[in-house]
Amino acid sequence: MNKHHILSVLAAAALLCTSSLSSQAQTTPRAPITVKVVGFNDYHGNLQTPGTFGVNTTIPTAQRPAVGGAEYIAAYVARMKAQNPLNVVVGAGDFIGASPLISALFFDESSVETLNHIGVEFNAVGNHEFDKGKTELRRLQNGGCKVTNGQPDPNSCKGLGSNAPGTFDGAKFKWLSANVVETATGRTLLPPYGIKTFAGVKVAFIGMTLRDTPGIVTPTGVAGLEFRDEAETVNALVPKLRAQGIESIVVLVHQGGFQSSPNLGDINGCDGNLKNADGSDSDIAKIVKGLDNAVDLVISGHTHAAYNCSANTVDVKSVGGTVTSTPRPTGLPNKAGRLVPVTSASAFGRVLTDIDLTIDPVSRNVTAVSATNRLVDRTDPAIITAIANDPSVKNIVAGYNALVSPLAGQVIGTITTALPNSANSAGEMPAGDLIADAQLQATQPAPVGGAVAAFMNAGGVRNPGFAVANAAYPYNVTYGDAFTVQPFGNSLVTMTVTAQQLKDVLEQQFTGCKGQTAQRILQVSNGIKYSWSASAAPCSKIVDLSLTPTDVTLTPPVATAGPEPIVANGVVLHPGKTYRITVNNFMATGGDGFTVLLGGTNLLGGAQDIDALVAYLSGGYKSPQPAYNPADAAIGVPRITRLP
Repeated sequence: MNKHHILSVLAAAALLCTSSLSSQAQTTPRAPITVKVVGFNDYHGNLQTPGTFGVNTTIPTAQRPAVGGAEYIAAYVARMKAQNPLNVVVGAGDFIGASPLISALFFDESSVETLNHIGVEFNAVGNHEFDKGKTELRRLQNGGCKVTNGQPDPNSCKGLGSNAPGTFDGAKFKWLSANVVETATGRTLLPPYGIKTFAGVKVAFIGMTLRDTPGIVTPTGVAGLEFRDEAETVNALVPKLRAQGIESIVVLVHQGGFQSSPNLGDINGCDGNLKNADGSDSDIAKIVKGLDNAVDLVISGHTHAAYNCSANTVDVKSVGGTVTSTPRPTGLPNKAGRLVPVTSASAFGRVLTDIDLTIDPVSRNVTAVSATNRLVDRTDPAIITAIANDPSVKNIVAGYNALVSPLAGQVIGTITTALPNSANSAGEMPAGDLIADAQLQATQPAPVGGAVAAFMNAGGVRNPGFAVANAAYPYNVTYGDAFTVQPFGNSLVTMTVTAQQLKDVLEQQFTGCKGQTAQRILQVSNGIKYSWSASAAPCSKIVDLSLTPTDVTLTPPVATAGPEPIVANGVVLHPGKTYRITVNNFMATGGDGFTVLLGGTNLLGGAQDIDALVAYLSGGYKSPQPAYNPADAAIGVPRITRLP
């Protein structure tokens, strides 16, 4: 047998062996893989603990542990990632904006740096990412120092969590927003999705901003942008992802809902399709109902609620004082009627969602989803030890806290009791009353506006209002406290409106009137009193409105004349009579759907909202002067009355 023949025989044998092995491999099933997904949302720059939190509302306040804080989030994330080398950390938006002073003073660079160290990889763009506009969002993504009036801002590029002092690296994670398109180019503002490969299987994460963003941020912040339907955008991407061999799809969407009574707010509970704040079917349920069957998991946010609509949901209810926990399979129905797991992790770093995705590596389909919301409990001994062993994130937070403390710790006034931003049945908030009065005081003198009333959007009165966790009262309010309640840096605008416009803007608080999409009760200043009918038709809800001219530059405020009826039994008495009123620049430009204010005239810009608040408290309610007491008759509450 010649050499060539021998080689041919050997080659044929090798080919046969290879073919046999290949055939055997094809018939040997590959084991499923499990991917660990860690999700959270609405961080809002809470580098430090936001206070205490319980797994449900049956936990007495005194027994709820302190939660959150960047170093604790980082330690919990590290522990979850250590359980599975196939892992990814993702977010559902509002990681920045409406932030405490420790983040906002530094243009949220401190937030981005801590999120980098926590290990976030993908995050949906929320509405608050647009607070300072698209150019600033891109800077936070790409890095570089903030420029103010042509010069580097001294509060930018501290670099405590970046590669070097004097620098800002930008986000190492990717902000994603598939449904936000620049009208000038027709392209998405930021990447629509991110892809990560696990053991050869690609998983796609689609980022989605709530479509209603233009109505709840300053219009200039979203100028030139189009916000498209969330479900339609996702569905259009499915064929493109499948063309890349991707069958496992996770949607990160900044939209959500609330659990409803009688569920006790258990962080792993889920009531039906969830609800909006007004009791209607939730926006997130409507989005999921339109999703293609290819979507395997939805991680949501925006409402600051915790819920877990997945296969291991637990309903926690109280019947006759007995608390029961009942597990049940659940989810929100998609376009095909299949139940899709939907989660949300509260807000401010209180909760992390620990998710295991089981994936068939051959079909690349997700075959199971197991999700659990876990408290970021600051009392866990193992976590405390982990932080001691790796204090890198703790040191970043401590460094920024040292920079901000001299300003944050200044006492600006005293209050006799907590003033939360939770509203009564009429929509009035104790913190909102205070803020509206501060804005009226700042613009009441003729040279700075000549205002007779001020109106504050409820969404701008941030959590938790002047209700500091575990505080003793009377309480000395610090600048940091005030900034937490008023973090947007909005400026005050005084304008002239007619009596008819006053009624119209109050009517526009309610869904269905002049394009309003949600109920948004305004907070009103001392001297304004009105009643509204819950059962009346849209644009016909304001029953009575009166103004008692009140000098709020005095402490306590003093009425300077008797009440003047403006609306009686739903009728404007003198439609053309004019009044000078104050709002913030967000509202003045039509924010929160208050487009009536676009018709205001003789606009005059004023101080920033935080400066007005500080001046009001320190000028009248700081020792040795009496503390601010909402029960004083001169404060004039209640100001809003709800009728049947």
